[in-house]
Amino acid sequence: MERRRLHNDIQELRGNIRVFCRVRPLLPEERERQRGLPHLHFPAQEPRSLVLTRPDDSQVGRERRAELRYDFSFDRVFPPGASQQEIFQEIQLLVQSALDGYPVCIFAYGQTGSGKTFTMEGPEPPAAPESRGMIPRAVRHLFLGARDLAGKGWQYRFSASFLEIYNEALRDLLLAKGERGSELEIRRLAPGSDELHVPNLTWVPVESEEQVLELLLRASSQRSVARTGLNERSSRSHSVFQLRIQGEHGARDLRCASSLTLVDLAGSERLEKSGSVGNRLRETQSINSSLSALGLVISALCNKEPHVPYRNSKLTFLLQNCLGGHAKVLMFVTISPLEENFGESLNSLRFASKVNECMIGTAQANRK
Repeated sequence: MERRRLHNDIQELRGNIRVFCRVRPLLPEERERQRGLPHLHFPAQEPRSLVLTRPDDSQVGRERRAELRYDFSFDRVFPPGASQQEIFQEIQLLVQSALDGYPVCIFAYGQTGSGKTFTMEGPEPPAAPESRGMIPRAVRHLFLGARDLAGKGWQYRFSASFLEIYNEALRDLLLAKGERGSELEIRRLAPGSDELHVPNLTWVPVESEEQVLELLLRASSQRSVARTGLNERSSRSHSVFQLRIQGEHGARDLRCASSLTLVDLAGSERLEKSGSVGNRLRETQSINSSLSALGLVISALCNKEPHVPYRNSKLTFLLQNCLGGHAKVLMFVTISPLEENFGESLNSLRFASKVNECMIGTAQANRK
């Protein structure tokens, strides 16, 4: 725990976006056509390293050539056997800091079918508690933390929202079924302000973990999903869950305000491989365009360019509060274990490496 805390402190001082890489396990039907993970290697005693080799260069009896070997290093690499609990243990200090007044953002990036939604939300439909994703675990951790801090004089209030970005339109996922809400747009809190919000978005006061889980189920039932050539149940939108946190210590006249933002990005996929036509094609083009815009924002931040193109997409505009320098940010890059997805895996890992090099500024707590 102490080593983890020290590493977190170093990353925060550097102002880096932390990056965790997770490789999902082979599914039962996939084991019939692929034995093991010949193209993926996890160096012993190196929990931050991953080696990718070309499929035609990972066969037994062939000599590996250096140019066909790709070495990656992140803040943490999780092999297929890693449990949801093991992964959450690595992020719980980050989540905890939201109670201290720090804005926290965690998002998942990767190819369609690589395990983003499972990592963030858990299985669909919900199963045993041990399979719960990062969102329900983070919520539980915050409510338990608030209960502990109540013994030290702190009182916390929470409210939750959940929206999706589908074909560059914002949809409120907490509306009652069949209810038509107002058109949602991203606005600045005040002229000249860097702070953004979404007027008319539903915010629900929540007092328990169970209340939030009910909201998550409601939101999940309304999210845009469809079958594609790469995934039986593919998320066709970016989902953004946000928990607002307000704390007060009356005896010491202290207050803090923060937010926990958890983002499940839609999967990146190549048009020719996805087999998308009609509506699916338009969805795929919109997803790829917004992910490309995210890449441009990351590049601009890494290169310290004077202009960062946040407004090129609704996704990047909405994430400006997180990426603008005041938040603690963690990205999960999820990787498919299939050799046939080598190209997509390499692209995802290269993007994640770029993100890991990016310094966005030291996070600041909102306490007074």
